[in-house]
Formats: sequence, C-alpha cells, structure tokens
Amino acid sequence: MGFIKEFKEFAVKGNVIDLAVGVVIGTAFQNIVKSLVDDIITPAILTPALKAANLNDLAQLTVPGTAIKYGNFISQIISFTIVAMALFLMIKGINRLKREPAPEVPAAPPEPTNEEKLLMEIRDALRNK
Repeated sequence: MGFIKEFKEFAVKGNVIDLAVGVVIGTAFQNIVKSLVDDIITPAILTPALKAANLNDLAQLTVPGTAIKYGNFISQIISFTIVAMALFLMIKGINRLKREPAPEVPAAPPEPTNEEKLLMEIRDALRNK
C-alpha cells in the first residue's frame, strides 16, 4: 500500500504536472516555429538562390551525380538557428520578468529616545566611578 501512495504523491506532484504542461506547450511552440521557418523565412531567404539555380524546392539542391542533398542540410541549419534564437529571446524575456528587484537599503536605526539617552548617561557615569 505504501508504494501506491508514494507513486500517487509523485504523479500528482507539481513538478510532474509542470513538466507535462511544458511538453505540450513546447510541442505547440515547435509547430509555430517550424511553420515560421518552413513557410516564411526559408522561402524568403532562399527564393533568389533557388530561382538562380532553376529549382522549385530546396530539397532539389544536390551534388551532381550523387544522392547528397545539401539543400535539406541548409534548410535544417536555418531551422536550427531560428529555433535557437526564438528560445534565446523567450528565455531572456522570462528571466527579465523573474528578475528580483534590487534589495532595499536598510533604514538607519532610529535615534534613541530621551529615556534611552538618560539610561546611557547613567550607565556611563557608573562605569566612570
């Protein structure tokens, strides 16, 4: 019975749920970035090069006489760079939101009251005797 209880506590712990939410959000974010790269940025960057090479698709860029498709490799490098930049900007924004305010400078201790001043004078007078 202890094993099941321990597993239940683990499974519904906040960290596990946060991880699951992170995976789902990450997958959705991946689809957005993939669409941005594949449908917008890669064609915008490579359209002039593809037209100059008389190609319609980046996958058609190959080393003549071989099966080496360096066009796909270029596309993956561009995708990786954009994904890395998007993650960097996202983490930077999150860190900016999480940044703790500068610690407050502690206020100077309050000046002693008249009573405390009199007690200090009495203390000093007794010490000097």
